[in-house]
Amino acid sequence: MEVKEERPITWTEAKDILEKKEKSRELGYVQQNALDYLRKFTTLKPKEAQDLVTELSGIEKLKDSLIVQIANLLPKNEDELRQLLQHEVVSLSEEEIKNILSIVSKFR
Repeated sequence: MEVKEERPITWTEAKDILEKKEKSRELGYVQQNALDYLRKFTTLKPKEAQDLVTELSGIEKLKDSLIVQIANLLPKNEDELRQLLQHEVVSLSEEEIKNILSIVSKFR
């Protein structure tokens, strides 16, 4: 199998991909478990997830992988957001953190 593209995707995108595959063939054990999980925990519609990623992409310090994590987990407060940030090499000001939380709150 050839890898055509590699990029982080939101849970919404992953759910859509697996649901399309499920219609054309039976999913493997891991794929089915992943789809069950995504159906249970994915809250955004595809358009909402894409709009959120687009808005967060306007914040220059955020890498794509972190943007997708934020879109997947929709942190509710500074503590939750800081938990995501602790694994990244990024330093955000209080204003930038509040801006991120403000953007996320529009999609929750």
